[in-house]
Amino acid sequence: MTFGLSGAALAGIAVGGATLVSGLAQSNAAQSAAQTQAGASQAGIEEQRRQFDAVQKLLAPYVSAGTPALEAQQAFLGLRGPEAERAAIERIRGGETFQALASQGEEALLQRASATGGLRGGNIQGALAQFRPQLLSSLIEQQYGRLGGMTSLGQQSAAGVGADGQATGVNVANLLGQQGAALAGGDIAQGRAFGAIPSGLAGGLGIYSGLGGKFGSASSSSGGLMDELRSYGVF
Repeated sequence: MTFGLSGAALAGIAVGGATLVSGLAQSNAAQSAAQTQAGASQAGIEEQRRQFDAVQKLLAPYVSAGTPALEAQQAFLGLRGPEAERAAIERIRGGETFQALASQGEEALLQRASATGGLRGGNIQGALAQFRPQLLSSLIEQQYGRLGGMTSLGQQSAAGVGADGQATGVNVANLLGQQGAALAGGDIAQGRAFGAIPSGLAGGLGIYSGLGGKFGSASSSSGGLMDELRSYGVF
């Protein structure tokens, strides 16, 4: 057995080895680039979710305030049943605001009637009888309007959270698509890099065959490049 490689064998090995090294380098570079792009997309996804959580936390008190305000409005309208309606009205009637305004108003009516000598007249009696119901109705409308402001605030806040959630979903979906495309692109590039290796090795064998006439046979006992490479444990 010959222990030295012929020039043609060396040329074939050099070409095949260079192709192999180049293919491996391209494969590693493709995978590294794909992982970098995928990592950037993942960081974007996490930041999008972090921002959405922050917005949701900021608006949570306003959303929470809108829910009981809406329920109180429904109670005044009788939409939550007669008992809830009566309870809502009684809260107004028994509240400090109603009691204070009722006392002040009735006192003013009596003072005016006393000053004009009509304290026992029918007009003052009718005015006193109508005063408290009118005051109660006015306070109910006022309270309903205030509750409407809270309901509107909660609705707008909930809508803001919903819109931000939709935008976050779209952005995350886009980033996931970019992440998938980057990883798929890396796999494709890696496949192409490895796919070039057999053709490079075949080219090396072609060089060996083409140079065989100039350099002679590789070895009388090896019978060709493959046998010679096997003798050295390459294959």
